[in-house]
Amino acid sequence: MLIEEIQKQVAESSAVMNDVRRELAKVVVGQDAIIKRLLIAILADGHVLIEGVPGLAKTLIISSLARTLQASFKRIQFTPDLLPADITGTLIFNQKTGEFIPKRGPIFANFILADEINRAPSKVQSALLEAMQERQVSIGDNSEKLPQPFFVMATQNPIEQEGTYALPEAQVDRFMMKLLIRYPSLDEERKIMALMVDPKEPELQAVLSPQHIQQMRSVMHSVYMEDKLMDYILHLVLATRHPERYPRLNGLVPLISFGASPRASINLARAAKAHAYMEGRAYVTPDDIKAIGADVLRHRIILSYEAEAEEIKSEEIISRILDEIEVP
Repeated sequence: MLIEEIQKQVAESSAVMNDVRRELAKVVVGQDAIIKRLLIAILADGHVLIEGVPGLAKTLIISSLARTLQASFKRIQFTPDLLPADITGTLIFNQKTGEFIPKRGPIFANFILADEINRAPSKVQSALLEAMQERQVSIGDNSEKLPQPFFVMATQNPIEQEGTYALPEAQVDRFMMKLLIRYPSLDEERKIMALMVDPKEPELQAVLSPQHIQQMRSVMHSVYMEDKLMDYILHLVLATRHPERYPRLNGLVPLISFGASPRASINLARAAKAHAYMEGRAYVTPDDIKAIGADVLRHRIILSYEAEAEEIKSEEIISRILDEIEVP
């Protein structure tokens, strides 16, 4: 297919995303960057981990997004006494028939909010993360497919550590992106106050359906990425593992214990395509990769004790890598 034909398809298909963002702006104020990245993750068939203090509209964002996309939505509040069956479902004995019948858990929805995922024990976290990876769950002897699209937005609170269970690095790696949600500005908070004090709740219109999202994904996959941009992604990821191979990054060697996994390369390529699609382009540019680089890499770089002692954040390391690796 010619690039002109792909460009036409992308322009027509992606235009509706502006309608989605306009609808969400009716109820969500000042989180445009977060919304855009959630849409990118949905298009790229990934999941998102959001870190932020309470009260920053994380639940409102994903529930509103589900309404706008006509998708089913379930919120799971993670607590220390939660069991894996509370998420995936279990077998219930039917006294009339004398048989066990499967009772599906809340995981069977298009959009899942895993609220405060770090409050649940590792068995529960593993049950969710396995469902995220396999797109299916086992209830009894049967494996049941999860609905499509299937998107998980997990949240964790960075300020409360008591009674929490940190996600293991290998499991955090299953999230396509880790996003940091910020406080609103003074003007934005004034708008939020006015919106929430008004007793009349804004009405959200359904713009898309789950079937439309599947169609948009097929168009997004046709977005063209040159081989030299794939090599650029590989060098960015390699620089997190072996900074000593790049003369200008030698100073990062004592700051990184472990670099990003191959999932980083895959997710960076997928997210870059989705970013280009959101911009209405049929081809990926280095700017697409740079725009989402920190979100894909920040949770995949494990810092050394030296970096932690010097209070160096992974964002600083990623910024330096993006600055120093030559753009094709």
